[in-house]
Amino acid sequence: MAIDINEIKRLKDLTGVGLTDAKAALEEASGDFDKALQAMRKKGLTKAEKRSEREARQGVIGSYIHDSRIGVIVEVNCETDFVARNEIFTNLVKDIAMHIAASNPEYVDQSQISPEEKNKVESELKEKAKNEGKPDDMIDRIVNGQITKYFEEKCLVDQPFIKNQDISVGEYIKEHGARLGENIVVRRFCRMALGEIN
Repeated sequence: MAIDINEIKRLKDLTGVGLTDAKAALEEASGDFDKALQAMRKKGLTKAEKRSEREARQGVIGSYIHDSRIGVIVEVNCETDFVARNEIFTNLVKDIAMHIAASNPEYVDQSQISPEEKNKVESELKEKAKNEGKPDDMIDRIVNGQITKYFEEKCLVDQPFIKNQDISVGEYIKEHGARLGENIVVRRFCRMALGEIN
């Protein structure tokens, strides 16, 4: 089966793999672009997982201002200055800042949530479940699911990405890490809205 060279180039650009790998993925998927893209993303994400152990100390501080009413500053790190100046990376930083402005996360990831905060939320949810008359043997399971969902909504990397709700911000970052061949980490952010007091 002949694969269209434009499709090969498009897959290469989206995933950051070489032309040969892009062509092989399309051949494996019998020319189905979406299936090939999904397969390449899985491979790329696996490589990105391994890269996540490498230290990321370069990067940029990006910003986004929405309608002069919401402002975001975010630090995104990578491994090399070369990647920090790459257009793909700088666009990623802008997208992350825009997402923070729109979705208002409180934490980068769940490691930033204190045990006290988790215990407080767990107690509140257990109390609520009891008041709603949920069976005692089901409360822990119900509350565990609710806690996970509660904190996923507050953590940047767990939120559905505003430009593509099918993936999380964390997956979007890993895809860029796979394309650029580096570990990419959101270190911290600050969001301000006009008239809000923190």
